[in-house]
Amino acid sequence: MSERDRKPPFRRQGGKFTGKPRGFDRPQARRERDSGADGPVILYGWHTVTLALANPQRRIRKLYLTENAARRLADERIETRVTPEIVRPSQIDQRLGPDAVHQGLLAEADPLPSPDIDTLSPEGIILVLDQITDPHNVGAILRSAAAFDVKAIITTARHSPEATGVLAKSASGALELVPMITVQNLARALARLDERGFQTVGLDSAGDTDIAAVTLRQPLALVLGAEGKGLRQLTRDTCSVVARLDMPGAIKSLNVSNAAVLALYVGASRLGLMGG
Repeated sequence: MSERDRKPPFRRQGGKFTGKPRGFDRPQARRERDSGADGPVILYGWHTVTLALANPQRRIRKLYLTENAARRLADERIETRVTPEIVRPSQIDQRLGPDAVHQGLLAEADPLPSPDIDTLSPEGIILVLDQITDPHNVGAILRSAAAFDVKAIITTARHSPEATGVLAKSASGALELVPMITVQNLARALARLDERGFQTVGLDSAGDTDIAAVTLRQPLALVLGAEGKGLRQLTRDTCSVVARLDMPGAIKSLNVSNAAVLALYVGASRLGLMGG
């Protein structure tokens, strides 16, 4: 064990936690650079960071905490795995922007590995996202996916948000619970799922039939398209079924994250996956 490993997670002096914020105050332009493919994953907020700390597959590079957050972690006996640097809340605000609800925690981490489609277990439900670009929506979908024990989410390398920052915060820790598979070509990925026995059901307001009338089976892949555009034509053509969510009210379409949770409820109920 190295000398650094022997250090306590925080140091207390005069009733306060101390730590030197080395290199923390940097230009705000770094926000976008850090969120890119070449930079670390940026995680902030209580659930997002603590679940990342609990995930042995997530390598934490740096951890910044306010005194209150450090005290809470210590009180709840949450292992930080790296020696944190204690900073003022305003320093995290400067890094993330004043609207980010960080709760005094910010971590820089390595991305999680992207599994291969061939490693998916042929059971349960997975989600496939066809160029959904809003990180809030993808984060909300991830959170619902974790609640419904979704086995994986497949998304495209292009026209999809990075698994960092706002997306991670919106997911509220679900990034650590639901594997994300990134593919270059979605149509080929759907064809591979079909070869592996998955039923691929595209969800689109112009679908041929109500999903309630579709005979669902495991393993099931629910395919969601971007708001407004819906599923791309090639994606529609590759799915084994294209269905719609019939709504009884005057508004017939839903926000994609709401459509996802409704489709997951229908699928899990019909497949007997709800438990209880």
